[in-house]
Amino acid sequence: MTTRLWLITGLILLAVNLRAAITGTSPLIGDLRQALALSGTQVSMLATLPVLCLGAFAWLAPRLARRFGTQAAVCAALWVLALGAAVRAVPWPTALFVGTVLSGAGIAVGNVLLPALVKDHFSRRIGLFTGLTMTVMAVSGALAAGAAVPLADATGWQFALAVWAVPAVLAAGVWGLLAAPGADGRHRRTPPAAPTSAGGSLLRCALAWWVSAFLGLVSLMFYALVAWLPQIMDARGYTPGQAGLMMSVMLTVGIPLGFVVPLAAARMRGQRLLVVAVTATKLLSLAGLLLAPAFGWAWVCLLGAATGSAFPLAMTLLGLRADGPQTAAALSGMAQTIGYLLAGLGPLAIGVLHDVTDGWRIPLAVLVALVVPEAIAGLLAARPGHVRPGSHRDAPSKHKRTAARADDRLVRL
Repeated sequence: MTTRLWLITGLILLAVNLRAAITGTSPLIGDLRQALALSGTQVSMLATLPVLCLGAFAWLAPRLARRFGTQAAVCAALWVLALGAAVRAVPWPTALFVGTVLSGAGIAVGNVLLPALVKDHFSRRIGLFTGLTMTVMAVSGALAAGAAVPLADATGWQFALAVWAVPAVLAAGVWGLLAAPGADGRHRRTPPAAPTSAGGSLLRCALAWWVSAFLGLVSLMFYALVAWLPQIMDARGYTPGQAGLMMSVMLTVGIPLGFVVPLAAARMRGQRLLVVAVTATKLLSLAGLLLAPAFGWAWVCLLGAATGSAFPLAMTLLGLRADGPQTAAALSGMAQTIGYLLAGLGPLAIGVLHDVTDGWRIPLAVLVALVVPEAIAGLLAARPGHVRPGSHRDAPSKHKRTAARADDRLVRL
């Protein structure tokens, strides 16, 4: 097998592991609460902890890549994820939370380095390979959500949690081969930190902040819905089985869009039309769940289209707004650190609002309101151009730079 095929295989296996361990847990919360005698606070923390870990550990990824090489960092992250999935199966509350942290840490590093890998190895096919990985993530997430309860019924909740160590081990093996010196004719290693690869320098770049805010609000919405949609639909009059199926449908509907949207985004100079379409669909579907729950299946399908487009669009922007793999890793690290720490508030805040108001109308109204800042951040993040570390102004796009050089020549003439 050629190095390029190994890289594609590695990307696919990495993508398999970046969502399933999270979406495969929420349908089992009832079983976990009963088996481990978890309190309501512990259940809310269990729903929030994975997303908080995505933010808390994302900053490590660019540093690990610069120190050990991108492939080695991905390999190590997958081993940590596999260990976390296995630890979660131990029937002890502390083990459940420790394993969740380990899994979240592994997923966080993989999330950050995925756009950098695409930018580095497939820079001329960013849309195609971002779409491919987003599609695989969506498929694995939907399968994990749909299979969680049947697996738990057939084999017990421990196996249903631990089974996700298997694809992590397989992926770690592939990336271990790719990380070996000379595996592709050279030891793939990110160059030492340069000005463009220092994540902290992006903190002065407005465009980097808008990309981070958009990713954060998109992720907040997604993980809040993953954590609570079954309970919301259960309270709206649907059976527990229907409510669980609705979440699987929401994840499944977005699968083809996860491939199409990055392809379309990569062909556009600016992605504002996509932002408008995604946020308008999200606003309509959430308002429908709030005001007309009798049409729940229609709203869930629309919501799946919106969430299934929003996250791939945000991830594609990480590559499109960067001018090289080091900047892509730095932007990805910044955006996912800030974004997922913001997103981590979603499941917890929605759960607390539900407990305080004893219903889902106020939490749903809050989600509706959050679409507005998501749209604003997305429109500003979708402007053509590249992030420029250490500057309040954004680097112009290639088209604008060419025009500027032409203007300079005219002035000299």
